[in-house]
Amino acid sequence: MTDSWWRGSAIYQVYIRSFADGNGDGVGDLAGVRSRLPYLAELGIDAIWFTPWYPSPMDDGGYDVADFRDIEPAFGTLAEAEALITEAHALGLRVIIDIVPNHCSDEHRWFQAALAAGPGSPERERFWFRPGRGPDGSEPPNDWPSRFGGSAWTRVPDGEWYLHLYSSRQPDFNWENAEIRAEFEDILRFWFDRGVDGFRIDVADGLVKDPSLPDLAAVAGFSPFSDLDGLHDIYRSWRKIADSYAGERVLVAEMWLPDMGRAARYLRRDELHSAFNFDFLVCPWDASRFRDVITRTLAAHQEVGAPAAWVLSNHDVTRPVTRYGRSGDTGFSFADRLHGTPVDLATGTRRARAAALLAMALPGGVYVYEGEELGLWEIEDIPDELRQDPVFARTQGADPGRDGCRVPMPWSGSEPPFGFGESSWLPQPAEWSRYTVATQSADPESVLSLYRAALRLRGAELGDGSIEWLPSGPEVLAFRRSAEFSCVVNLSGAPVDITGEVLLASGPLVDGRLPADTAVWLRG
Repeated sequence: MTDSWWRGSAIYQVYIRSFADGNGDGVGDLAGVRSRLPYLAELGIDAIWFTPWYPSPMDDGGYDVADFRDIEPAFGTLAEAEALITEAHALGLRVIIDIVPNHCSDEHRWFQAALAAGPGSPERERFWFRPGRGPDGSEPPNDWPSRFGGSAWTRVPDGEWYLHLYSSRQPDFNWENAEIRAEFEDILRFWFDRGVDGFRIDVADGLVKDPSLPDLAAVAGFSPFSDLDGLHDIYRSWRKIADSYAGERVLVAEMWLPDMGRAARYLRRDELHSAFNFDFLVCPWDASRFRDVITRTLAAHQEVGAPAAWVLSNHDVTRPVTRYGRSGDTGFSFADRLHGTPVDLATGTRRARAAALLAMALPGGVYVYEGEELGLWEIEDIPDELRQDPVFARTQGADPGRDGCRVPMPWSGSEPPFGFGESSWLPQPAEWSRYTVATQSADPESVLSLYRAALRLRGAELGDGSIEWLPSGPEVLAFRRSAEFSCVVNLSGAPVDITGEVLLASGPLVDGRLPADTAVWLRG
């Protein structure tokens, strides 16, 4: 385990509920993860990122945290988490866990105390409680919308309102309050003391709000709840804590910001280590757009001496096989998931394989979301009564939510639940019998075999560094990482010529030429 491991690492995201079920209740858990650690080690990754494993009523899949210093009983125990960390380290895998500092569950002890204490109390100062507007206070304090649909304010029986940028069961913390800052610094130390190697920071851009809580209509072009300057002081204090531990503990930001330059400011040497590159994730299947995103990303990160972090999917977005398989818009937007639009799975799979080689060839770190390495697609026909994402309920079904990318992993067998457990909390399609880990492990041409080969080569030769763009057609991406390694991705509609020894290709070549929607790694 070398220093600056995070600069070029491959990190695998485990959505615990959907990874592996160890106790047979249909929900993934830590026992299931521990049983599958050898699979992750064989895959060729360097670290595992776990979505929240804390006690939670699961209104938002665990991002509604009731206790930041324990483990959700449905997942296991704190002792099991500590054992998992030890076992992962023994296999050479680091462990990153989610921290959710913007909000908590309405069942958190501090929010329950705030409800009981009443208006004007110190307990309410930990959150954003405000009187309503209008003659009887029956209107929300301002016009802020919830990112899950509806208003960002909910009224309590004594007449005050509290802020929640997400579900009404996720009250926002008030980071103007010194208790909140001290609490989260202690939470960081709690988990660092137990051996975790880093934190992925949920909603990293949103902790600090403009304390005047202005209407959005009054501040056009400015967000009063995202990317405010006070965040930098918070993350400088967090960096000092991380740096006080041995082994380079890391802080990774989740922030969807429109300005890449401003996002890079959080990656200065005394703040966060890296941040997900969502511009790359949402990019449509278009060579010029990819080239622009890659160029801007590398330039912005070079300014602050930080590595990029490339990502194609996660637990919040439509899976790449589905995105890239659409005949029209192949990008991604939370505003319109294009749910139900026609998808050509063959095209989507071919492009997703090529995109994987592109992402893994770029300098910096790379993230793989569970099931991505199997070529799974978005499951869009989940019965409404089984959907659990609060987005679906809060939009009255207008937005189907994120359950479609959270369907449990298929491990083995010919019928659901495909070795996930004795059942699965979301239904798996019968077609996944051809996509199980067992089936794909036996097929050298499978998506899983491609990922294993790519991650092994990447670990040996790639990671952090720079690129040199090579001459190519307008619909082809070609770049060199070293004198011995180059990557070509053909996004045109016709085969193109390539030169060099083929190390790995996302699909078969045709008469020595690179077909459409195919990527290749070359020696020389």
